[in-house]
Amino acid sequence: MECQQEYKSRLKTKFQFIHNDLSKQSDHTFLNDIFTELYITEGESDNVNKEHEVRQIEMALRRKTTEDIPVKCNDIFKHSPEENRPIKCVLTKGVAGIGKTVSVQKFVLDWAEGNANQDIEFVYPLPFRKLNLMKAKQFSLIELLQHFKMETGFGDGHKNQKVIFIFDGLDECRFPLDFQNNAKLSNPTLPASIDVLLTNLINNTLLPDALLWITSRPAAASQIPLEHIDLVTEVRGFTDPQKEEYLNKRINDKHLSGHIITHLKSSRSLYIMCHIPVFCWLSVTVLERMFNAAEDGEIPKTLTQMYTHFLLMQTRAKNMRYTKENNPGLEDEDMILKLGKLAFQQLKRGNLIFYEEDLMACGIDVKEAVVYSGVCSQIFREESAITENKVYCFIHLSIQEFLAAMYVYFVFKVHHNNILDHEEHQETTLFELHKSAIDKALQSENGHMDLFLRFLLGLSLESNQTLLQGLLSQSGSRACQSIEETVEYIKKIIEETSLPEKSINLFYCLNELNELSLVKEIQRFLNSGHFSKLSPAQWSALVFVLLTSEEKLDVFDLKKYVRSDEGLTRLLPVVKASETALLDNCGLTMRCCRALASTVGSSSSNVRVLDLCNNAIGDKGLELLTAGLENTLCNLEELRLSYCRITTRGCSVLESALLPNLPNLRVLDLSENSLREAGIKILANYLRHQHCKLEILRLKDCRVTPKGIFAIASALQSNPSHLKELDLHWNNPGDDGVETLSAVIQHPLSRLETLWLSYGLLTVKSCQSLASALRSSFSTLKALDLSGNAIYDEAVKMLSNGLRSPHCKIEILRLALCEITEVGVADLASALVSNPGSLRELDLRQNQIKDFDVSRLADVVKNSNCRLETLCLGDSGVTKEGCAVLAAALNSNPSHLRELDLSSNELTDAGMRLLSPVLRNHNGNIVKLDLSQCGLTVDCCDSLAATLVEKSSRLRELNLGVNNLQDLGITILCAGLENPHCQLDTLRLSNCGITGEGCTVLASALKSKHSLLRELDLSENNLTDSAVRPLSVLLDLSDCKLEKLE
Repeated sequence: MECQQEYKSRLKTKFQFIHNDLSKQSDHTFLNDIFTELYITEGESDNVNKEHEVRQIEMALRRKTTEDIPVKCNDIFKHSPEENRPIKCVLTKGVAGIGKTVSVQKFVLDWAEGNANQDIEFVYPLPFRKLNLMKAKQFSLIELLQHFKMETGFGDGHKNQKVIFIFDGLDECRFPLDFQNNAKLSNPTLPASIDVLLTNLINNTLLPDALLWITSRPAAASQIPLEHIDLVTEVRGFTDPQKEEYLNKRINDKHLSGHIITHLKSSRSLYIMCHIPVFCWLSVTVLERMFNAAEDGEIPKTLTQMYTHFLLMQTRAKNMRYTKENNPGLEDEDMILKLGKLAFQQLKRGNLIFYEEDLMACGIDVKEAVVYSGVCSQIFREESAITENKVYCFIHLSIQEFLAAMYVYFVFKVHHNNILDHEEHQETTLFELHKSAIDKALQSENGHMDLFLRFLLGLSLESNQTLLQGLLSQSGSRACQSIEETVEYIKKIIEETSLPEKSINLFYCLNELNELSLVKEIQRFLNSGHFSKLSPAQWSALVFVLLTSEEKLDVFDLKKYVRSDEGLTRLLPVVKASETALLDNCGLTMRCCRALASTVGSSSSNVRVLDLCNNAIGDKGLELLTAGLENTLCNLEELRLSYCRITTRGCSVLESALLPNLPNLRVLDLSENSLREAGIKILANYLRHQHCKLEILRLKDCRVTPKGIFAIASALQSNPSHLKELDLHWNNPGDDGVETLSAVIQHPLSRLETLWLSYGLLTVKSCQSLASALRSSFSTLKALDLSGNAIYDEAVKMLSNGLRSPHCKIEILRLALCEITEVGVADLASALVSNPGSLRELDLRQNQIKDFDVSRLADVVKNSNCRLETLCLGDSGVTKEGCAVLAAALNSNPSHLRELDLSSNELTDAGMRLLSPVLRNHNGNIVKLDLSQCGLTVDCCDSLAATLVEKSSRLRELNLGVNNLQDLGITILCAGLENPHCQLDTLRLSNCGITGEGCTVLASALKSKHSLLRELDLSENNLTDSAVRPLSVLLDLSDCKLEKLE
């Protein structure tokens, strides 16, 4: 215990500071003072993203977060209650500078200070960067720990010791990690190579009870075989709130931090990069000084400007400390250029870690490097192990890329050479330099040259060269060559490229060159809403604008922009970034399907919901979708293919190829396709498989017959534990088919909750089977729709017996247009009075209920145990007498009902007045009321207006369509709409006799600062464009809430 406390004390001393000040000699910052929790999630274990890490960060902005499983740094070894197996080895992925090492530091510090994970006896932080320096030596595990002055405490019971080894920086590992051929080693006292020690620790041969935490950049994560990893997490960096939290902690002056946050948000390229904590810190370093007027000049708005200022500040800080001279000298220029050469040469080789021989090859004296890294550690860092060996690196890949670009540009500026293409002394122009860099960046499949290119182009601006003159004396020695040719070349490529995603970085490049004309054009198109005649370059600009918008792309609706295969192809990068892609009713054909599938199946795709409804893609389109998804790891969860001209042949493609490529699919909609019996049987084969995890299957109007239902029921008997909703609207399942489905409902493992059987030609026999299912203790059925089936009162009586059962869990019951009379209503009401607790929605529209039967339903409503939230009695013969009974019941038990449909009943103004007190009841909760076609006139509008102004009214949606309200009635209603207590957001006034005068009055009311109305329906009022214009202009007013006008 004593040695553990001493060890904790040493670790606390070592890990309590974060070294992010201008030099090692200045005051250190306590990690606990500045630490901001990072967004860490459980991640995929077998996905290697080879894209440039800045591009990954830009895509992470659009990454789905609604279903991510966040993991706190200190909790990574704590499994959820559902997980039975222990978590022993965790692999944490994250791009460079995203916060992996700081997370490790915080984990170790919290353990050392006694704040977390005290069940762990010893924590051993062993970064690969230091292990690399032991490569040629052999140690036993105990000797290795002692070499790093770490307590072992193993003794004879080392096998039961609860310890954790933290291997930070797998991407820097210089060992082969040969899991297949390395010797087995189980004794921690026997010497072996570091590689053997590592592989035996990871594969549980050595210290099998030890916990392991390995961190890595994504591209290197695959070095560890999946079978040795229990949990993969991903460090996403800072979310937007975490950025602000960090900035507020880092900057003591809250007024200043507000200015800096506002400035960063004004530049999307800067704010996106702030997801990386290192860049967040770098930005603060620059902006804090500039806003405090310690530096002159324009506040940086581009990456190049930010990094140029950063380099200048670091160099000046070094000079002030050692020479008291503010301006950089020739020694600084020489060293910066040598570092630039090192950065460029190592960037070409893909190296982030350098050794002594790498420095010497660039003319950097090792002693000079030590001095420079000591005084300017924010650019170049030296680290060492216990030995004399040393390792060097730049603090972030982007710093290395900036210095590399600066070196390439300087060589061009001084010697007129293009070292991207050749080392010889051959004179070149600025455009030729730019062109070669652009071409090389476009040739890279993973975008590894993207950020380097942005910096190289940005450094060509005269304003940035003027800044650099303070550091590199010859940077501005020649007259600046025009960048117009470069700008035109970039625009030409954007115009010609068939892959808009490739052009995204080119727009960032234009931003670095302060060329924003294309983007401004698109902003004008966005404001006007007209996109039909865009050029290819403008389409690419639209992609860039949408992807860099501050608004999250949770839902992308193609219909807002274009309805064609070509338009979809142009906007595929936006589709990839969205969570829900609404491509329905867009005139798409099979021609777009392969490219769409490739996008959706991409490892960086966020798409979880894909809606292709009402597009003629056909069976061939499904084949192309399948081909595009081959060998991908598609995360699609919902696929909508309603009315896509799919036949039996398409079902074969779905069952054999497409659906097996969608392991996460939970919702499949094939409604309104002519699948017929043969197609349904094929789909049933898929439902039968254990890998099928479908929860919702929609087959509305698919010509399903009883034999098809038999196949589905048989499949569900074999694999009953997933499907929750089955939609069979407008099919012919037959009474025998329903009987087999009822048997599925009674299966002990069945999870079926929703069954839609409307307009299915069903009879009493079906209801008998369903009633039996409702009484089953195994039944999980919560929603049943039998609308449009002539089942009559006898069948309702059978269903009512099921509803009386204590096992019945029905919450939604829809019996519209079922030929029910007062007899059936009496049985139904009696059942609901005896068991009122579960029902939430009851639909009895288009049955001849009449006023007498409304009184029976009123007994249900006023029951104190009734939890009914939706009651639909449209077109049921209800009059003002029925209204009186219903209103009395609602006033006695007003707190649950939220939606009431009394449409197409002859209520008259008198009936409306009877309902008005219910709407004003302070305990009432009615938010949606349908009174369309109820014989209302201008005389009821005063009651309605009084309801709207009542503070207790909860009404949000009101339908008054097909009532003779006329302009005068609308004028009276508007008094309510203008009232600050009015909560209405949807108002339907179709066919109400409204003229231009009424539109003018409505427009005036909606301009009120109190109006919350978002949707207004004035259809079928014979209004001219000029009459509606006062309302139309409101759609473009930012201070008006109106969003939809029909």
